[in-house]
Amino acid sequence: MTSTTLDPTTVDSPTPGVKKRSGGGLGRYILIRFLLIIPTVFILVTTVFILMRATGDPITAAQGGRLPADQLAERIHAAGYDRPILTQYIEYLGDLLRGDFGTTLSDSRPVTEVLTTFGAATLELAFYALIVAFIVGIPLGLVAAYFRDRVPDAVLRVFAIACYATPVFFAGLLLKLIFSVQLDWLPVAGRASNRSELAMRRLDNPTGIFLIDAIRTGNGDVIADVLQHAILPAIALGLLTAGVFLRLVRTNVIGTLGSGYVEAARSRGVSESRLLRKHAYRPALIPIITVVGMQVAMLLVGAVLTETTFEWRGLGFQLSQYLQARDFVAVQGIVVMLAVIVAFTNFVVDVIAALIDPRVRY
Repeated sequence: MTSTTLDPTTVDSPTPGVKKRSGGGLGRYILIRFLLIIPTVFILVTTVFILMRATGDPITAAQGGRLPADQLAERIHAAGYDRPILTQYIEYLGDLLRGDFGTTLSDSRPVTEVLTTFGAATLELAFYALIVAFIVGIPLGLVAAYFRDRVPDAVLRVFAIACYATPVFFAGLLLKLIFSVQLDWLPVAGRASNRSELAMRRLDNPTGIFLIDAIRTGNGDVIADVLQHAILPAIALGLLTAGVFLRLVRTNVIGTLGSGYVEAARSRGVSESRLLRKHAYRPALIPIITVVGMQVAMLLVGAVLTETTFEWRGLGFQLSQYLQARDFVAVQGIVVMLAVIVAFTNFVVDVIAALIDPRVRY
């Protein structure tokens, strides 16, 4: 009888193999999610381009009826809008790859300049709104789960429905009426007072994000003024997402509290409040992370109405102005940039969710 000697490296080989497949799964997942950005943006760009051309060329839409027919035809020819639609589309894609979004028709500004000038304001507002959503939605969701099927839970569920069912512009007008007109506690519109804006413009290389620029001035009054102007827009836009977070946290905490390991802890005499804080809280946050990407899209859509309501001069406000002017070149550039932001945000959120919860990548 011959004896068989086991090689230690042979015995240990399955474990490294499993780790390698796991790491490869994560890397493959991230790569696939990143590559999916390309067709997503391509489809969005194509859709926007076709919709913008559905009513004719942008110059006729913007200047039709204001110029004589010969001058209008001359401008259309100079801009190349009388060429075949496929030729225009290929040229437009080439310009986008070079970072050229075109020139606005109403004020003759490069669209990239519009994006860089007003984009920071929209991102700042979206950041404030997310803070409001987290501060309001997550704690109230925990409270609703703790008082499940009791009066506080019912009240909070109605509050959540009201948050994401109320139009953003109506919530903004209501907040302005109460806190700006009647109580006179907060500014009615704008991102900052004229004095604060002048102080921030004196800075070298201002960022366009007023809170950062206000901090750079070192003036407490400027910082307070910027924050006061941000409160009402942030609440109006943030409550839209807060209602979604509240319902999501409530549902997932209730599900976690009924799981086996929580029941085991409860049988050992652990209090309900401790079960909520230590065992049910963190698992309930994972779904929040996975839906943040979708909520960013909602925030950017809601920013159009919020910025218009509060005269918050960001991309949403400019988009409404260009729509009124029928400046389709500017509208097309802004919509494409917002689509790119949403696509990359979803990619980042998917990566974070995969790192937190390995089940996501399989």
